Amino acid sequence: MTALRPGEFVSLVALLISLVALSTDAMLPALTAIAGDLGASRPNDAQFVVTALFLGLGFGQIVFGPLSDSIGRKPAIHTGLILYMTGCLMSIFAPTFNVMIAGRVLQGFGVAGPRVVTVALVRDQYEGRQMARLMSFAMAVFILVPTIAPALGQGILWLGDWRAIFATFFAIAAIAFSWVAVRQPETLPAARRRSLSPRAIGGAVREVLRIRAARGYTVATGCALAPFVAYLSSAQQIFQGAYGTGALFPVYFGVLALAIGVASLVNGRLVLKHGMRRLSKTAAVCITLASVVAWPLAFAFDGLPPLWLFMAYLLVVFLFFGFLYGNLNALAMEPLGHIAGVGAAVVAALSTFIALPLGGLMGQSFDGTMYAQIVAFAVFGAGAFAAMRWAEGDGSLRRSRDPVAPS
Repeated sequence: MTALRPGEFVSLVALLISLVALSTDAMLPALTAIAGDLGASRPNDAQFVVTALFLGLGFGQIVFGPLSDSIGRKPAIHTGLILYMTGCLMSIFAPTFNVMIAGRVLQGFGVAGPRVVTVALVRDQYEGRQMARLMSFAMAVFILVPTIAPALGQGILWLGDWRAIFATFFAIAAIAFSWVAVRQPETLPAARRRSLSPRAIGGAVREVLRIRAARGYTVATGCALAPFVAYLSSAQQIFQGAYGTGALFPVYFGVLALAIGVASLVNGRLVLKHGMRRLSKTAAVCITLASVVAWPLAFAFDGLPPLWLFMAYLLVVFLFFGFLYGNLNALAMEPLGHIAGVGAAVVAALSTFIALPLGGLMGQSFDGTMYAQIVAFAVFGAGAFAAMRWAEGDGSLRRSRDPVAPS
């Protein structure tokens, strides 16, 4: 089996990565219906349908990275997709809210397979700025999913009920399973595979944690992701509850997602000229400054600025988020090429475990105003910038150029 052409490879990578976004964003219009039908006790409990997925994702990433280093990339992806589809079946037939949450955790655990192993799949074949460029193009394709996913979920709700959304997830995962099986060659030969023993995994994890750059950029990734988790878990309450957008919620959500996609596409071109570090730090500063400016504006409107003003603020933030997130992942993975599987697992899991409690706390603080969301972007934007500076250590990284992929 020969290597895929870049266009098909980017499309496959985008599909595998986008399962996380699809599983999150297509559910958003249905959160109120799910909570009501299954007996959730508080309005904010509906957010657990989103955060439960991230909880499973965090634990799954720890497992699937080392697993892919031992059994190969394709078997690990296939195992994850099977678990994900099992979680979808649990949610389809869930009789209670607790069973729904359990199914969502299993979906997150399973989808960690394609999510984290796909990063290693890319790292097996690319490095440096070329890797960042390819990931940016994949992110641009993948971002179309959150652009249309809420509309997909809303359309399914018009035709059926929320259980049909999970049936759609099941079908898409089955397509991804078949595509990988038929078209994608294995990128980790048997000679490069590592033992799956706990001692070997522990040694690899310690090696990752000893690398200052990997640690620092992982923390920066977690800080960048935290306010995004808060936004995702409360987006339906913000737009449909606070602003009363009704069935137009997917439109507003999609416009903001499109801003990230445009930025990711532009980043794929700018990174070759300006480098990942400069673009990432500039983006973190801009997110923080925009939020500092937005705070007094929100205060002037008692925490609920006009929708057009809040949308303008979020467009700026999400535009710079598109420059920030993909570069931070590539920077964290840059020194981990010799242990790409476990490296991707540790980077993804740690950043998720940083983002989930912080973002979940901010989401649960939602009280009908925008104060918590704006503060989250300001504080964690500054945190991401500080972590990047720390990752550079004594300044040697600042003085060096970003690695360039061989021509």
